[in-house]
Amino acid sequence: MVSSTPPEEGQDLEIMTTNDYVNNQLIEIAWEVCNQVGGIYTVIQSKVPSTVQKWGNNYLLLGPYFSNQASTMFELATDYSDPIGQVVKKMNESGYSVYYGTWLIAGHPKVVLFDPNAVMNRIGEFKYSFWEHHNISLPNDNLLDQVVAFGAQVTEFIRLYSKKLKDKKNIITHFHEWMAGTPIPELRKHKLDLKIIFTTHATLLGRYLAMNDPEFYDHLEQYDWEKEATHFNIYASVAIERAAAHGAHMFSTVSEITAKECRYLLGRSPEMILPNGLSIARFEALHELQILHKEFKKNISQFVTGHFFQNYSFDLNKTLYFFTSGRYEYHNKGYDLTLEALARLNWKMKQHNVDATVVMFIVTKSPFKSINSNVLESRAMLDEIGRTCEELNESLSEKLFTYMVNNMSSRLPNLNTLLDDYNAIKLRKNIRVWRKNIMPPIVTHDLEDEEKDSIMNFLKTAGLLNYKEDKVKVVYHPDFVSSSNPLFRMEYYQFVRGCHLGLFPSYYEPWGYTPLECAASGIPSITSDLSGFGDYVKNNIKDSEKNGITVLKRSEKSYDEIAETMANKMFEFVKMNRRERINLRNRTEHASVRFGWRNLGKYYDHAYKNLIIE
Repeated sequence: MVSSTPPEEGQDLEIMTTNDYVNNQLIEIAWEVCNQVGGIYTVIQSKVPSTVQKWGNNYLLLGPYFSNQASTMFELATDYSDPIGQVVKKMNESGYSVYYGTWLIAGHPKVVLFDPNAVMNRIGEFKYSFWEHHNISLPNDNLLDQVVAFGAQVTEFIRLYSKKLKDKKNIITHFHEWMAGTPIPELRKHKLDLKIIFTTHATLLGRYLAMNDPEFYDHLEQYDWEKEATHFNIYASVAIERAAAHGAHMFSTVSEITAKECRYLLGRSPEMILPNGLSIARFEALHELQILHKEFKKNISQFVTGHFFQNYSFDLNKTLYFFTSGRYEYHNKGYDLTLEALARLNWKMKQHNVDATVVMFIVTKSPFKSINSNVLESRAMLDEIGRTCEELNESLSEKLFTYMVNNMSSRLPNLNTLLDDYNAIKLRKNIRVWRKNIMPPIVTHDLEDEEKDSIMNFLKTAGLLNYKEDKVKVVYHPDFVSSSNPLFRMEYYQFVRGCHLGLFPSYYEPWGYTPLECAASGIPSITSDLSGFGDYVKNNIKDSEKNGITVLKRSEKSYDEIAETMANKMFEFVKMNRRERINLRNRTEHASVRFGWRNLGKYYDHAYKNLIIE
């Protein structure tokens, strides 16, 4: 097998040829096919267009069928005459629940979906078979039962389909993550004539350990996987992950950092590193990048006005929007480090009397009861003030025009005399009601348990409570940003494009899409060398900081050193002038093409080529 060290960018790789695409069938299996539940969905979905372009009809995806997701993502096939349709019909006749059709995304790939809930009457049989053949005991658990039922159907499909294609095409099966991995040991037991590659995007045990051990990387060699998996009550899932890793012909992961983790927690070193990419849509003109940034920044500024200006105001033309987002893992995602660095930035800006304001958005899903009534009311009242202003403007414009064309003098009238009395009085009343002598809230929602919320506890301890004199303001938004959200009224990608800087100094991050998404939007970001993406940038992209991606060195550094370095990096950004920030955005967007699937897809092709020639 080949080395797990990823080739340097620009190095020639042995990749697939046109004949290889014609003579081989690629089947990709993931729990996130037509099922948007996590980051793997982005990996698979964004990779599809470039994969279909290469493989054409020789590309097939397998995933679970859940009606709530499939109703908007999946279209049933009408013709079942091809080998895939024939196998699907045969399985349904045998009592399985299988759907064949098209995934409604760019590329329109062929997919086969398996309903795990429809075969739960056989779950005991599936589990016993897994125990008898592979000595893995599976407890009663809803997710685990679904995974096993899905895997049993995938196994049967691949077994039947491989017979259909016998002597016609070679089959490569690519499984992603442990939830799709249960068929691997069973397929090997059947000794089917196909090649299997298994990719773990993050080890299940590693995620748990990193959340609970601040020195996770230093202790990697010392962990007893069975003891730790039992301790976290995830033994069965980890056992499946290990069986998949050891059963595959080729084992891969997304970064060298995760490869090290796999060596000690899964007991096998990956043979291939397969970095994650995005579908990068390049702009034909740089001015379009700036137009979109300005447009979406205006939406964010409307929220900021409603959130803060009831009590006090600041110059929005001198305000920068920073943000962080991701799963709520306080230590793993680097929220602790980000908050500490922000507190230091606030002090630095006040000490140097910097004439600017930073509004920091923390966007992460956390349990809440409802949107804070004061926040919602403030936004609604601001909208009413805006509508009244528009009515006044329309009325004033009409009256001013009439006055000017009917008077011989070119002198302007007293505009107050032209104002509509009703709307003017209404506007003054609304402003008086809207103004309140209360502190702008930190969190936009009523949290279920604020006293135990780590983010809120830090902000209270550090005194980052949105005082008027603070240069750094904080908005903690424990929900998704979407167009249906009454506070922001914009999609997440629009929100990202409207910000100025993304902050993602993760401690544990096998890859990390958020800084990559920033780059694709032309937004500079700060990440860390403990994230797979940061590690890839550090080893492959020269002068990355000049191209809008700052990689903090977290390994072998104290918490205090890292926090101070991050605060200084943010302080340097704050001191940039507008022209410097525009130039940095342009360079960031220009560099993002390196992270598109057209470039990073070569690593997948390299892996498949190695499987074929083994």
